[in-house]
Amino acid sequence: MMHKTVPVRKESKPVVDATKCKAILAQYPNATSADLIPVLQQMQDAYGYLPQNILEEITATTRIPLSKIYGVITFYSQFSLEPRGKHTIKVCTGTACHIKGAPDIKKKITEVLHIHEGETTKDYKFTYEPVACLGTCFLAPVMMINERYYGKLTTEKTEQILKSY
Repeated sequence: MMHKTVPVRKESKPVVDATKCKAILAQYPNATSADLIPVLQQMQDAYGYLPQNILEEITATTRIPLSKIYGVITFYSQFSLEPRGKHTIKVCTGTACHIKGAPDIKKKITEVLHIHEGETTKDYKFTYEPVACLGTCFLAPVMMINERYYGKLTTEKTEQILKSY
C-alpha cells in the first residue's frame, strides 16, 4: 500500500471545536502509538474528517509526533484530511460494471453534481469516490450512496437518484 498525497490548499482551514476531541483523548490517559489508529478513527467519526487543529491537539496531549500521525493518516485510505460530504457516493469500477456502463454513470455524476472523482460538492452534500468493486456484479452497473445500493443503473436513473437527496 502506498501513502496518499496530502492535498495542499492555499486557503486556511477552519478551526473546529475541540470539545469532542478532548473527550475522546480522555479515554486514553496514557496513549501510546498503539492507540493512534483507534483515536484517529474516533476523531474522524466525531468530525467527519481529521481537522488540523484536532491533529495538533492529539500531538499535544499524547506526545505522539505530528509527523507520525500524518504517516498513519496518509497510509490508510479510511482517513481524510478534507471535509467530506454528508453523503458518500461510491461507484463500482469493476469489470462487470465497466462493461455494463459504469463510465456513463460516472460522467452523469460529474455532470449533475459538478464534481470529479475524489471531490466533494461545495455545499458538502456529496463526496464522490470510485471503488474497485462493490461485490454486487449482479446489479451492474452499481453505485452506493452511504449504505444503500442502487443497481442496474442508467444515466437517467442515476440523475433521478442524485436529485432525490
